[in-house]
Amino acid sequence: MKTPLLSRRTLLRGIGTAVALPWLEAMGQLTAYAAGGSSAPGRRTAPNRLAFLYVPNGKDMPNWTPRGEGRLTDLPSILAPLASVKDQVLALTGLTADKARSYGDGAGDHARAMAAFLTGVHPRKTDGTDIRAGTSVDQLAAQRIGDLTRLPSLELGGEGGSMSGNCDSGYSCVYSSTVSWKSSTQPLPKEINPKLVFDRLFGQPGGPERVRRDLARKSVLDFIQDDSRTLVASVGAGDRQKLDEYFTSIREIEQRMERAASLPPVAAPAGVTAPAGIPASYGEHLRLLCDMIALAFQADVTRVCTFVFANETSNKSYPELGVNEGHHELSHHGHDPEKIRKVRAINTFHVTQLAYLLNRLKSIKEGDGTLLDHSMIVYGCGNSDGDRHNHDDLPILVAGRGGGTIATGRHLRFKDETPVTNLWTSLLERMDVRVPFVGDSTGTLSGLA
Repeated sequence: MKTPLLSRRTLLRGIGTAVALPWLEAMGQLTAYAAGGSSAPGRRTAPNRLAFLYVPNGKDMPNWTPRGEGRLTDLPSILAPLASVKDQVLALTGLTADKARSYGDGAGDHARAMAAFLTGVHPRKTDGTDIRAGTSVDQLAAQRIGDLTRLPSLELGGEGGSMSGNCDSGYSCVYSSTVSWKSSTQPLPKEINPKLVFDRLFGQPGGPERVRRDLARKSVLDFIQDDSRTLVASVGAGDRQKLDEYFTSIREIEQRMERAASLPPVAAPAGVTAPAGIPASYGEHLRLLCDMIALAFQADVTRVCTFVFANETSNKSYPELGVNEGHHELSHHGHDPEKIRKVRAINTFHVTQLAYLLNRLKSIKEGDGTLLDHSMIVYGCGNSDGDRHNHDDLPILVAGRGGGTIATGRHLRFKDETPVTNLWTSLLERMDVRVPFVGDSTGTLSGLA
């Protein structure tokens, strides 16, 4: 008698807890996305995942841009942390966020850079409640495939931000702190607390059971041990190893959050209280949120994510890098070599966090490849040179092979003024989401495969 396949939607449940599972052999054969969705019984296709990582205030472009087109060989200094995964990275040059330009609205390039980046729409200049931009590409994906997962999308951030007020030359603060828009008038706030993200991924919302679990200060794994013991006994050796690695990963993250909670709180300006559960180390904060993305994708809790490392005009300092001045202040370097050096150090620090995420995804086996093979991780911003505030020739990376639909390990140069939204349209197609356009897109990009 043939053993029935384990449902992909199986959850391990306990008090105030519901833990999704990674792909297991017991769920049926898993093939790459590019192999096509065979309808033969027992065959499953690994879904593509899509994440957008946003970093603010532009780049030191001479030390960002690879020298030649074609194969990525020698990486420029800012991209050097990606050496171990450069075969999984596609560097793109020549893309433009045209709708981040002023169009007669004057100053406010930072706010427009973030608001237009994923929407391709020129935001309305206002510091009132009559905000308007456009639906962002992540939400176009979530609206069409979000019903396949527990969460339609996940919005994360390494820095809090106001949803009102004037933050950039007459533009509402929401524009410079929010990259994800569910509709033209509905920005989606980001979650910056790793503990709350973790609870959202693995906890049941509300209720006395959730309170009891929190008071007990136990691992979520303690509450699903009966379900997990039964599951482990029913699967093969390969699945048992994968489950052990998955559960170990969950516990390690919990332990890191516990250690973070015991450390001194993050220094905050006078009158501002730092949210509980955020590590004192900004780097550790970003890495924990990267781990949340990896877990969410591994467990198929969601397939769509945005992650804002820091807001546009962020004036965060980086004392761990020897940079005590604010990032935004330094980005207006006026060609001062010392300021440019410090901007480069910040840029490299951010890329180091990207490398952490990519290596994490690369370490997780899935079907005939890895989780990184079945992902498309976009990294970049809507400003190019922070001193010039230009929105052409954007610094854009795409990591992951998109289920075999993207040929990585290359540097591609596109014709000047090519809309960055053409890239978004191309990535949506690889999510089986087809739309007539994204913002100001004029088509798709050739040469990605």
